[in-house]
Order: sequence, then structure tokens, then C-alpha cells
Amino acid sequence: MLQPRIPVNPLPTGHSIPLLKPTPDDIEPAPAPVVVPAPAPVPSRASVQLTPGSAVALAAGGGAVVLVVGAVLVSMLLAVAISAASIAVVAVVLRLLVRDMQKGR
Repeated sequence: MLQPRIPVNPLPTGHSIPLLKPTPDDIEPAPAPVVVPAPAPVPSRASVQLTPGSAVALAAGGGAVVLVVGAVLVSMLLAVAISAASIAVVAVVLRLLVRDMQKGR
């Protein structure tokens, strides 16, 4: 169908080397595919058994995660509140300055 066209470089003597095209004798037949047996099904796993100690450790770990996430969220909320308060103060100061400039003082 689509064959690439490769330029033939001439030799210094002016002779050119023709491209070699494979003949049907040069092509080897593809080897037969190897059949691999399907893997055996995995047996169902037993449920995880928690000991009282591991249950306490799991609960403590979950509580620690909740505390850390809560601290991060509260700190972000505090940062937003401080930013909003500072912007409000700047807006009030600018309003007072603009009002003074309009009065001509």
C-alpha cells in the first residue's frame, strides 16, 4: 500500500545502488502463538479481624486526622477573616480621604 521512498545515494564513481525488495522466499512465516493457560481463580479473602488494641489505634488515628484537618480549615478561615477585616479598614480610610478631597480641605 504505502511504501516509503528512500533516495538512492550515488557512489563517487557515479554508479547508484538499487534498493533491495524482499522476495517471498526471504519472508519467514510467523511462529504459531503460544497458548497460556488461564490463571486459577483467587479464593475469597477472609474478613479482617480487629483486636481491641488495633481498634483503639485505628480510632486514635482517625481522631488525629480529624483534628489536623480541622486545624488547617480553621487557620484558613482565620486568614480569610483577617484579610477581609484589613480590606474593610483600607476601604474606610480611602472613603474618608476621598470625602476630604471633595470638600477641598
